[in-house]
Amino acid sequence: MTDLPLEHVHVAPDHDAGPAPAVFVLHGRGADEEDLLPVAESLPDDLHVISLRAPDPLQGGYTWYELDLSGGGLHESQPHVEDFRRSLDLIDESVSAATDAYGLDADRIGLLGFSQGAITSLSLLLETPDSYDWVVGLHGYLPDSHLDLTPEGIEGKPVFVGAGTGDRVIPDSRAEAAADRLAEIGADVTYETYATGHGIGQAELADVVAFVEARLR
Repeated sequence: MTDLPLEHVHVAPDHDAGPAPAVFVLHGRGADEEDLLPVAESLPDDLHVISLRAPDPLQGGYTWYELDLSGGGLHESQPHVEDFRRSLDLIDESVSAATDAYGLDADRIGLLGFSQGAITSLSLLLETPDSYDWVVGLHGYLPDSHLDLTPEGIEGKPVFVGAGTGDRVIPDSRAEAAADRLAEIGADVTYETYATGHGIGQAELADVVAFVEARLR
Protein backbone atom coordinates (compact mmCIF):
# COMPACT_ATOMS: atom_id res chain seq x y z
CA MET A 1 0.00 0.00 0.00
CA THR A 2 1.24 3.47 -0.87
CA ASP A 3 2.40 5.56 2.07
CA LEU A 4 0.31 8.65 2.81
CA PRO A 5 0.39 10.96 5.83
CA LEU A 6 -2.75 9.14 7.01
CA GLU A 7 -3.40 5.39 7.10
CA HIS A 8 -5.92 4.46 4.43
CA VAL A 9 -7.64 1.88 2.27
CA HIS A 10 -7.48 2.29 -1.51
CA VAL A 11 -9.95 0.60 -3.84
CA ALA A 12 -9.05 1.07 -7.50
CA PRO A 13 -11.69 1.45 -10.23
CA ASP A 14 -12.72 -1.58 -12.24
CA HIS A 15 -11.22 -0.18 -15.44
CA ASP A 16 -7.76 1.40 -15.40
CA ALA A 17 -7.61 3.64 -18.46
CA GLY A 18 -5.53 6.56 -17.29
CA PRO A 19 -6.35 9.16 -14.64
CA ALA A 20 -9.76 8.46 -13.09
CA PRO A 21 -12.02 10.39 -10.71
CA ALA A 22 -11.76 9.70 -6.99
CA VAL A 23 -13.60 10.05 -3.72
CA PHE A 24 -11.87 10.54 -0.38
CA VAL A 25 -13.93 9.07 2.44
CA LEU A 26 -13.80 10.49 5.98
CA HIS A 27 -15.32 8.44 8.79
CA GLY A 28 -17.00 9.59 11.99
CA ARG A 29 -15.77 9.78 15.58
CA GLY A 30 -14.71 6.44 17.02
CA ALA A 31 -14.82 4.60 13.67
CA ASP A 32 -12.04 3.78 11.22
CA GLU A 33 -11.20 3.65 7.52
CA GLU A 34 -13.24 0.47 7.04
CA ASP A 35 -16.46 1.92 8.45
CA LEU A 36 -17.81 3.67 5.34
CA LEU A 37 -16.52 1.20 2.76
CA PRO A 38 -20.02 -0.34 2.36
CA VAL A 39 -21.23 3.14 1.38
CA ALA A 40 -18.30 3.69 -0.98
CA GLU A 41 -18.84 0.28 -2.58
CA SER A 42 -22.28 1.44 -3.71
CA LEU A 43 -20.78 4.31 -5.71
CA PRO A 44 -19.91 4.03 -9.42
CA ASP A 45 -17.20 1.51 -10.28
CA ASP A 46 -15.06 4.01 -12.19
CA LEU A 47 -14.09 5.86 -9.00
CA HIS A 48 -10.92 5.46 -7.00
CA VAL A 49 -11.96 5.16 -3.35
CA ILE A 50 -9.45 6.35 -0.76
CA SER A 51 -10.82 5.94 2.76
CA LEU A 52 -8.65 7.77 5.29
CA ARG A 53 -8.15 6.93 8.97
CA ALA A 54 -8.29 9.77 11.49
CA PRO A 55 -5.00 10.32 13.37
CA ASP A 56 -5.99 9.84 17.02
CA PRO A 57 -7.12 6.56 18.69
CA LEU A 58 -10.48 6.60 20.46
CA GLN A 59 -12.40 3.70 22.01
CA GLY A 60 -11.27 1.07 19.54
CA GLY A 61 -11.52 3.48 16.61
CA TYR A 62 -10.16 6.88 15.72
CA THR A 63 -11.10 10.54 15.88
CA TRP A 64 -10.27 13.60 13.78
CA TYR A 65 -10.35 15.88 16.82
CA GLU A 66 -11.46 16.19 20.41
CA LEU A 67 -14.70 18.02 21.16
CA ASP A 68 -14.98 21.50 22.60
CA LEU A 69 -18.10 21.29 24.79
CA SER A 70 -17.79 24.74 26.33
CA GLY A 71 -20.71 26.09 24.29
CA GLY A 72 -23.31 23.98 26.07
CA GLY A 73 -22.81 20.25 25.60
CA LEU A 74 -22.82 17.79 22.73
CA HIS A 75 -25.51 19.51 20.64
CA GLU A 76 -23.48 22.73 20.67
CA SER A 77 -20.06 21.10 20.38
CA GLN A 78 -17.29 22.47 18.19
CA PRO A 79 -14.02 20.94 17.04
CA HIS A 80 -11.02 21.50 19.26
CA VAL A 81 -9.21 24.16 17.23
CA GLU A 82 -5.66 22.77 17.25
CA ASP A 83 -6.74 19.15 16.66
CA PHE A 84 -9.02 20.25 13.84
CA ARG A 85 -6.32 22.28 12.12
CA ARG A 86 -3.91 19.35 12.26
CA SER A 87 -6.44 16.96 10.73
CA LEU A 88 -7.41 19.40 7.97
CA ASP A 89 -3.73 19.73 7.04
CA LEU A 90 -3.14 15.96 7.18
CA ILE A 91 -6.11 15.31 4.90
CA ASP A 92 -4.96 17.98 2.47
CA GLU A 93 -1.48 16.43 2.38
CA SER A 94 -2.95 12.94 1.94
CA VAL A 95 -5.15 14.04 -0.96
CA SER A 96 -2.13 15.55 -2.69
CA ALA A 97 0.03 12.48 -2.10
CA ALA A 98 -2.67 10.05 -3.24
CA THR A 99 -3.36 12.09 -6.38
CA ASP A 100 0.26 11.59 -7.45
CA ALA A 101 0.67 8.03 -6.18
CA TYR A 102 -2.53 6.56 -7.61
CA GLY A 103 -2.75 8.63 -10.81
CA LEU A 104 -6.02 10.34 -9.90
CA ASP A 105 -7.74 12.91 -12.08
CA ALA A 106 -6.97 16.00 -10.00
CA ASP A 107 -9.93 17.88 -11.49
CA ARG A 108 -12.47 15.22 -10.45
CA ILE A 109 -11.91 14.61 -6.75
CA GLY A 110 -14.84 14.38 -4.35
CA LEU A 111 -15.15 14.19 -0.59
CA LEU A 112 -17.63 12.03 1.32
CA GLY A 113 -17.81 12.38 5.07
CA PHE A 114 -20.06 11.27 7.92
CA SER A 115 -20.41 13.13 11.25
CA GLN A 116 -16.91 14.39 12.13
CA GLY A 117 -15.94 13.43 8.60
CA ALA A 118 -18.77 15.57 7.23
CA ILE A 119 -17.73 18.54 9.37
CA THR A 120 -14.19 18.11 8.12
CA SER A 121 -15.26 17.67 4.48
CA LEU A 122 -17.42 20.79 4.42
CA SER A 123 -14.63 22.79 6.07
CA LEU A 124 -12.07 21.59 3.52
CA LEU A 125 -14.40 22.64 0.73
CA LEU A 126 -14.59 26.15 2.16
CA GLU A 127 -10.82 26.37 2.52
CA THR A 128 -9.94 25.21 -1.00
CA PRO A 129 -13.07 24.84 -3.15
CA ASP A 130 -11.03 24.49 -6.34
CA SER A 131 -9.50 21.28 -4.97
CA TYR A 132 -12.82 19.40 -4.96
CA ASP A 133 -15.33 18.68 -7.70
CA TRP A 134 -18.15 17.84 -5.26
CA VAL A 135 -18.73 17.11 -1.58
CA VAL A 136 -21.14 14.88 0.37
CA GLY A 137 -21.55 15.79 4.05
CA LEU A 138 -23.83 13.50 6.06
CA HIS A 139 -25.02 14.26 9.60
CA GLY A 140 -22.57 17.11 10.14
CA TYR A 141 -22.42 20.89 10.42
CA LEU A 142 -20.21 23.88 9.63
CA PRO A 143 -17.99 24.74 12.59
CA ASP A 144 -17.77 28.30 13.88
CA SER A 145 -14.20 28.52 12.57
CA HIS A 146 -15.44 28.31 8.98
CA LEU A 147 -18.86 29.98 9.08
CA ASP A 148 -17.64 33.33 7.78
CA LEU A 149 -15.51 32.03 4.91
CA THR A 150 -16.65 33.17 1.46
CA PRO A 151 -14.02 31.68 -0.85
CA GLU A 152 -13.71 32.24 -4.56
CA GLY A 153 -14.57 29.09 -6.47
CA ILE A 154 -17.50 28.05 -4.29
CA GLU A 155 -20.06 29.32 -6.78
CA GLY A 156 -21.99 26.42 -8.31
CA LYS A 157 -20.02 23.77 -6.42
CA PRO A 158 -22.22 20.67 -5.98
CA VAL A 159 -22.76 19.79 -2.31
CA PHE A 160 -25.06 17.16 -0.83
CA VAL A 161 -26.01 17.60 2.83
CA GLY A 162 -27.96 14.82 4.54
CA ALA A 163 -29.46 14.78 8.04
CA GLY A 164 -31.57 12.58 10.29
CA THR A 165 -34.72 13.97 11.86
CA GLY A 166 -34.12 11.66 14.83
CA ASP A 167 -30.40 12.35 15.12
CA ARG A 168 -29.57 12.92 18.80
CA VAL A 169 -25.85 13.46 18.20
CA ILE A 170 -25.93 16.15 15.51
CA PRO A 171 -29.47 17.55 15.20
CA ASP A 172 -30.82 18.09 11.70
CA SER A 173 -31.05 21.82 12.50
CA ARG A 174 -27.25 22.03 12.47
CA ALA A 175 -27.02 20.29 9.10
CA GLU A 176 -29.77 22.53 7.73
CA ALA A 177 -27.88 25.62 8.91
CA ALA A 178 -24.78 24.37 7.08
CA ALA A 179 -26.80 23.80 3.90
CA ASP A 180 -28.32 27.27 4.16
CA ARG A 181 -24.93 28.91 4.64
CA LEU A 182 -23.38 27.05 1.70
CA ALA A 183 -26.30 28.02 -0.52
CA GLU A 184 -26.02 31.63 0.66
CA ILE A 185 -22.44 31.88 -0.57
CA GLY A 186 -23.25 30.29 -3.92
CA ALA A 187 -22.78 26.52 -3.68
CA ASP A 188 -25.24 24.26 -5.53
CA VAL A 189 -26.69 22.58 -2.46
CA THR A 190 -28.93 19.54 -2.22
CA TYR A 191 -30.33 19.17 1.31
CA GLU A 192 -32.33 16.13 2.36
CA THR A 193 -33.59 14.82 5.69
CA TYR A 194 -34.39 11.22 6.60
CA ALA A 195 -36.35 9.53 9.37
CA THR A 196 -33.17 8.16 10.91
CA GLY A 197 -30.89 8.72 13.86
CA HIS A 198 -27.13 9.16 13.65
CA GLY A 199 -26.58 6.76 10.78
CA ILE A 200 -26.98 6.30 7.03
CA GLY A 201 -30.15 4.49 5.96
CA GLN A 202 -31.01 2.99 2.59
CA ALA A 203 -32.96 6.03 1.35
CA GLU A 204 -30.07 8.35 2.20
CA LEU A 205 -27.58 6.01 0.56
CA ALA A 206 -29.68 5.86 -2.61
CA ASP A 207 -29.78 9.67 -2.80
CA VAL A 208 -26.02 9.90 -2.26
CA VAL A 209 -25.38 7.37 -5.05
CA ALA A 210 -27.67 9.30 -7.42
CA PHE A 211 -25.92 12.56 -6.53
CA VAL A 212 -22.45 11.12 -7.21
CA GLU A 213 -23.56 9.43 -10.43
CA ALA A 214 -24.84 12.79 -11.68
CA ARG A 215 -21.46 14.39 -10.94
CA LEU A 216 -19.63 11.75 -12.99
CA ARG A 217 -21.74 11.99 -16.13
